[in-house]
Amino acid sequence: MTSKDMLDIQNSKDCRNINIDKVGVKDIRYPITVMSKTHGIQQTVGSFNMYVNLPREFKGTHMSRFIEIINEYHGEIDVRKFKSLLEEMRNRLQAQSAHIEVSFPYFIEKYSPVTSTPGLMEYGCRIMGSLNKEKGYDLVLEVHVPITTVCPCSKEISDYGAHNQRGTVSLRVRFEKFIWIEDLIRLVEDCASCEVYSVLKRPDEKYVTEKAYDNPKFVEDVVRDIACRLKGDDNISWFAVEVENFESIHNHSAYAFIERKK
Repeated sequence: MTSKDMLDIQNSKDCRNINIDKVGVKDIRYPITVMSKTHGIQQTVGSFNMYVNLPREFKGTHMSRFIEIINEYHGEIDVRKFKSLLEEMRNRLQAQSAHIEVSFPYFIEKYSPVTSTPGLMEYGCRIMGSLNKEKGYDLVLEVHVPITTVCPCSKEISDYGAHNQRGTVSLRVRFEKFIWIEDLIRLVEDCASCEVYSVLKRPDEKYVTEKAYDNPKFVEDVVRDIACRLKGDDNISWFAVEVENFESIHNHSAYAFIERKK
């Protein structure tokens, strides 16, 4: 039996009369190229989720076509290619809307603050793109940044020291012009009690702990400081920022969230 003789079940009619908002494939791991402010490009590995809508009259979508599209864009997957990638998905799968999410680790070489010891810091990133016949093109960039905070209340009431903890900031933005991942990470780190490093010698540890102690912040302070910076950036049209502190003396996390459309 040849491929021409095989019945295409996906294209058969469905009688339940229900549209599907998103159907596709998840967790496709594939090498990608990401723009790097320092080195031009960075090679990393992305985990893809790819979806299209499915009209009520069709029984199924063509899953293999998602993989074919990724293969055809090999080595050319970056933010600037997302719209054409989404257009290809819509055309190839005869859909009205297409969605892509790609998560990837991004590495930045950081030097410790006193001894200048080099080390690689990993930051989790995600790009979410959609193309809809009615709503048009949408792109969101997300970064996850580890931070250090010192509790202002603990510092105020304690005779000795103050409790500190590591936290995570998750920042999502929509933007008008191209934006560097490094710039978003730097903005977040500047709003923490202190930033996190992968390698610290003793003089560096002294600097980090003392800097954080002199700059205590609640999660409310961190999320508001980041929001103030983003509100003053004309390139940012929308943002959502959440801060979670993994409390060192409590059996819970502290959390704060702000979302704004400008």
